[in-house]
Amino acid sequence: MKIINKQEFLQNKEFYIKEIKNGKIFIYPTDTIYGIGCDAKNEESIKKLREIKQRDKKPFSIIVPSIKWINENTEYNKQFKKELNKLPGKFTFILNPNQKLKAKYPLKLLIPERKNIGIRIPNNWFSQELSKINIIFVTTSVNITGEKHMTNLKNINKEILSKADYIINDGTIDNKPSTIISLIKNKKIIRK
Repeated sequence: MKIINKQEFLQNKEFYIKEIKNGKIFIYPTDTIYGIGCDAKNEESIKKLREIKQRDKKPFSIIVPSIKWINENTEYNKQFKKELNKLPGKFTFILNPNQKLKAKYPLKLLIPERKNIGIRIPNNWFSQELSKINIIFVTTSVNITGEKHMTNLKNINKEILSKADYIINDGTIDNKPSTIISLIKNKKIIRK
């Protein structure tokens, strides 16, 4: 495990992007709390993430590059299309993956026993870097399922710390997790 900061990531961006594409597990900042994730196409990394989180069946969300990407890869009640204008921001939207998304990503690993997926575009520099290179990234809170989420490096679970490949230290992020809104049939707030 290596701890880096924003400046180091940006100065050595090509190296770290390559590491993401090689399946490394990153702890990273968002606009809400710290997340832990990996390239959403890398099946072995997703399995490792499930082991780290001790999360058998609960779904993972993904960070995507744009609203355009959402419209091309998911289905939802178009009556609520304006809701997506809240992105980038502190929201996770629950949407249905379409055939295009199903063909490209291992959804059985990302969302076992589910038909829908959580989509995020955090308003944060790390997400912006991912969107520039069109990487879809698994996102979940940095904790063992059921424990408190991480707001800084001091309160991270040591077991998780030892299993991540990289930690991007961006100081204290003292927010709450994203608001979750389903747009599948009717607009439904799942977590505020």
